[in-house]
Amino acid sequence: MPRHFLRISDLTKKELESLFKRALKLKAEKKSGRRRASLRGKSIGLVFEKLSTRTRVSFEVAISDLGANPLYLNPNDLQLGRGETISDTSKILSTYLDGVILRTYEQERLEEFARSAGVPVINALTDLEHPTQIVSDLFTMKEMGLDLGKMKFVYIGDGNNVANSFMGAAAILGFRLSIATPRGYEPDLNAHSVRGSLGKADIEILNDPAKAAAGADVLYTDVWVSMGQEKDAAKRKKIFRPYQINNELLSYAKKRVLVMHCLPAHRGEEITNEVADGPNSIIFEQAENKLHAGKAILEMFMKG
Repeated sequence: MPRHFLRISDLTKKELESLFKRALKLKAEKKSGRRRASLRGKSIGLVFEKLSTRTRVSFEVAISDLGANPLYLNPNDLQLGRGETISDTSKILSTYLDGVILRTYEQERLEEFARSAGVPVINALTDLEHPTQIVSDLFTMKEMGLDLGKMKFVYIGDGNNVANSFMGAAAILGFRLSIATPRGYEPDLNAHSVRGSLGKADIEILNDPAKAAAGADVLYTDVWVSMGQEKDAAKRKKIFRPYQINNELLSYAKKRVLVMHCLPAHRGEEITNEVADGPNSIIFEQAENKLHAGKAILEMFMKG
């Protein structure tokens, strides 16, 4: 059976460290103009039911750089968009492709696809998790000199798929995680705990962003309105207003705190221009590293 990457908890600490090391090497090779055709001869499909800029482009380039053939498959151009079952689609694509990168809505939809697949499946985002983003983000923090096991990582905003995956990452690596959300918007505690992955992880969930930000090594945010939540946009923007990352919130963190955002950013909402473009921000380094971390992930799961 192929090995899939569906949740951050599918990785061990040793495997995460291996991915960071590999991503750093692949990044250096890219910067020097060298390419490593480690996936030569393979064809990898990208089935994206949700819109994407960074994840799609970085994976397409990563696949190409590694010598494989990327095929972007718009669901509206597939029979999947006309009622063909997920299982049938997965079985058929598995006969043509060497791997599938899937970006969709429900986690169960992804997992159903993976159960029927004869090739590796990588989660490029679901409503529950965004594991490839978290690998890239952690690589960026490590590259910036942080000791991941000893840092205080603070997530401010909606308890969404990114927050869920960071809970899993905290359980694996042992860093302190503080999450600040409005009441009723906390992350899904069962996203990992039902699988026993949280264990004794040092995770606190608060409703006070200033308290959460105290002593932070990293301040991280995401959009307040995710894809599929547009009907609640006005309500969410009002509720989340006190959870904006701005200069006042930065004052509670460490002086050299790193500011991160997985993008796209709605400037003036979850983060101000002054912070996004300020000296603490590493959001564009973070975005670039999706390419290099993506290559490392592809090699780990698609190379065999």
